[in-house]
Amino acid sequence: MRGGFAVFDVDRRVVVWAEAAHKLACRTAENPALRAANLRHGDTWFVGVDALPNAADGSIDGIALAGPWQNRIPEPAEWHPAQLSIVYPGYPKQDPGESDANHRYRITRHAAHVDGLLPIGPARRRFLLEPHAFVLGLPLNHSDAAPLMVWPDSHHIMGAAFRALVGDNDPSTIDLTEGYQAARRHVFETITPQPVIAQPGAAILLHRHLLHGVAPWASDATAPPEGRMIAYFRPQFSAAEWLAPDEII
Repeated sequence: MRGGFAVFDVDRRVVVWAEAAHKLACRTAENPALRAANLRHGDTWFVGVDALPNAADGSIDGIALAGPWQNRIPEPAEWHPAQLSIVYPGYPKQDPGESDANHRYRITRHAAHVDGLLPIGPARRRFLLEPHAFVLGLPLNHSDAAPLMVWPDSHHIMGAAFRALVGDNDPSTIDLTEGYQAARRHVFETITPQPVIAQPGAAILLHRHLLHGVAPWASDATAPPEGRMIAYFRPQFSAAEWLAPDEII
């Protein structure tokens, strides 16, 4: 997987799954309770963690989750409900209570992050609480708006930083905050981010340590009325496996 990510060509199996997922996603996103719980940044982003109610085998309405990524990943015993990430025109607006610095980072650095490092407590210290095996993104509609942004090869820098910080300890017990931030700064100084735009039927696979984010909605971007929709699967495995170096996943 060159650069820590791969974009697979449109595959008929994925097309059929994405069509079913899109219908389900539109219904899900119209649920008032879910909208209230998931809308962020001035109602321009539906976060949608675990919001897509796919079956435990990943299927939707009996349509199997299958595609060209299958020989590249450790197949999970069970697929969690996918994140349903929906971006709307104007993303990102500033939420009440969001600092100017955080809002500026979301715009200028695309809110770049490594998944699974959660902010804990008032000081928002970063700990590995969700050791994802990989990130699999499946576009659900045609759009060039607010694309996924990746920093190619950043998984090498981030992974090396995590291993240096953790050593022989349990990764979930180590405060990664300063080292994580320093590694991100190094990535920003040395790597140019790249947009990843894919259409339904294609698939995006990210290394678990790859720095990635979402670009702001450009004034000339196009998307359907329901917004730009992508389903993300992020199965978890052990913290030790998360920390280990590898070139594929």
